[in-house]
Amino acid sequence: MFKGFGAAALALLLVACGAPQFRQSTPRAAVAPANPPALPGGLYRIDAAQSELRILVYRAGPMALLGHNHVVVNRALGGWARYAGVASAASFSVNVPAADFVVDDARVRREEGADFAEDIADDAKSGTLRNMLSAAVLDAAQHPAIMVRSVAVRGTDAAFESTLAVTVAGHESTLVVPFMLDVSAGRLTASGAFTLRQSAVGLVPFSALMGALRVQDEMLVKFKFVAVSP
Repeated sequence: MFKGFGAAALALLLVACGAPQFRQSTPRAAVAPANPPALPGGLYRIDAAQSELRILVYRAGPMALLGHNHVVVNRALGGWARYAGVASAASFSVNVPAADFVVDDARVRREEGADFAEDIADDAKSGTLRNMLSAAVLDAAQHPAIMVRSVAVRGTDAAFESTLAVTVAGHESTLVVPFMLDVSAGRLTASGAFTLRQSAVGLVPFSALMGALRVQDEMLVKFKFVAVSP
């Protein structure tokens, strides 16, 4: 990940790439979204073939040129949404399997423009992914998915905002995220982009050499969740 720093530097720039504070955790046997609540209204399931979570991670510090910016994508999303035209009655749950993150796909990097123009070697990509899934970061062996569920939904027309409970490596945080919603027959499409601090979800951005080489706390999160009638 950092040129010339060898395998040890692969821990530096990745989504949630800071090493979090140590957490005691309980293993989870399976990755599955919670069952939807028994409420009136249309029920939809997340369509992984049409959905995507994309996270852009940026280098920082006086020695930032020794590193790379990174794009991490997950298209194996699962879950459900319930919406019958009233925002306050809407709810949803999304699970993001940690093992299905893809680091620095060449096509995706091209789509993100000049900040991601540099090619990344395959061994750097695989090393970054291994570190992401390790006990020091996402702890995928104990917590095989990032879980997102709605606490409240507000909005009118196409512009919405949701308060979310987000669980990363056993640490639950509350976020408020804006999104646009397109509704058509048998289909919901929620999309948006927002800045997320790693520290807001319980992670500590990596810093080395007294801060000369570090990862920005802020990441850019882009998403498109498509839900269809069962």
